[in-house]
Amino acid sequence: MRTSHGFVLGLSFLLVLITIAQSEKNKTVISHLPGFDGPLPFSLQTGYVEVDKSNGVHLFYYFIQSERNPAEDPVLLWLTGGPGCSAFSGLVYEIGPLSFQSGSYIDGVPELVYRPDSWTKVANIIFLDSPVGAGFSYSVTEDGYMSSDTEAVKQIGIFLTKWYEEHPEFLLNPLYISGDSYSGKIVPPLTFQISRGIEIGDEPVLNLKGYILGNPFTDRKVDKPAYYTYAHRMGLISDKQYEIHRESCVTNPSTAQNMQCTRCIDAIDKCLKDIYINHILEPKCSSAYNGNSGGGGMLLDYTSAELGLSDFSSECRDKGYIVSGIWANNKVVRDSLGVHKGTVPLWLRCNHDIPYTRDIESSVEYHRSVTSRGYRSLIYSGDHDMGVPFIGTQAWIRSLDFPVVDEWRPWYVTGQVAGFTTLYTNNLTFATVKSTGRRSA
Repeated sequence: MRTSHGFVLGLSFLLVLITIAQSEKNKTVISHLPGFDGPLPFSLQTGYVEVDKSNGVHLFYYFIQSERNPAEDPVLLWLTGGPGCSAFSGLVYEIGPLSFQSGSYIDGVPELVYRPDSWTKVANIIFLDSPVGAGFSYSVTEDGYMSSDTEAVKQIGIFLTKWYEEHPEFLLNPLYISGDSYSGKIVPPLTFQISRGIEIGDEPVLNLKGYILGNPFTDRKVDKPAYYTYAHRMGLISDKQYEIHRESCVTNPSTAQNMQCTRCIDAIDKCLKDIYINHILEPKCSSAYNGNSGGGGMLLDYTSAELGLSDFSSECRDKGYIVSGIWANNKVVRDSLGVHKGTVPLWLRCNHDIPYTRDIESSVEYHRSVTSRGYRSLIYSGDHDMGVPFIGTQAWIRSLDFPVVDEWRPWYVTGQVAGFTTLYTNNLTFATVKSTGRRSA
């Protein structure tokens, strides 16, 4: 959790009063954003939905309407991974219509620019800060911050029900649940929960059509071994190291082999320690202010010089991540977004201090259950992500034993190969995206 035990308890009563005072201020329509020059060229709304009344758990969201035909285009719920990463990360670094202009500020706020290659060109997208403690989502009580995979699924389900009650005009639009990285553990059971609700007649009836996942964590027993196989295929570890690992750690992990396995893993770790696992072609940059963890309380009052941004290569993701913290912790920005005052002292792109239990060991059977019910699924992998390698994703997809409908083939963008894809029965599509990695961490 981002605040100390005593501080949270001390804030509890104050937060109750704040929540009551702000209960009527749960939606904000935004035409201008600090750091963006001129009116926004798309429709943006932010807001809160209470998903646990006893603890005062409020999930924060950004809703951007489709820039094509919002009345008919699909609604996508986007969940960033982590667990604990803000959906704003997905909005500005992955699939949304905004990005930061490197090194540029407007009135002391990092400059935002319009990005035309956004998924909002064809879909309405809800970017949701989940679980509680991620982004601007908060709890009035300390107990409310205790979360888990299953609790997150439950609360997101409540969020969707209440969100559609406030936005009934989108009920007939096709709905897709989507996300990346650790959301691979959340999206399939959430989609299954929604599908079961439809079957038993839950209201409102959602027009669920399927789900989309990028580089998804799915099952540690599959994902972890694929890390070593991927490293070998990409020439990051030697044939000998790979063979020793396979023999002593995988094929024959007997007591006699344990020491050899340990030595082998130590040797491999030394080879890979300076490789950035989310994208092996990018530099591995280190900083106390990497935007992924607690990092200290300096983010509320600072300048770019104080953070030493000039020390970062333009190729370092960390530099961009720091800028998001500068932007989101600015008072004018928070007021513009309608953030409830006093609820989140320090916004982090990824808050890894949430008291969170990872209680869904595998989501494979949820994939089977949902796709077997006729819902569509798209699973895509950046082919340079070593943390959740496409090799592991292909392995668990094969374990479903779905027949292949369309064999492995390239897919194209502007006449160039952009990746490779396979179509299985039950409308399950797998695709790689060439020369890309993974953002969430």
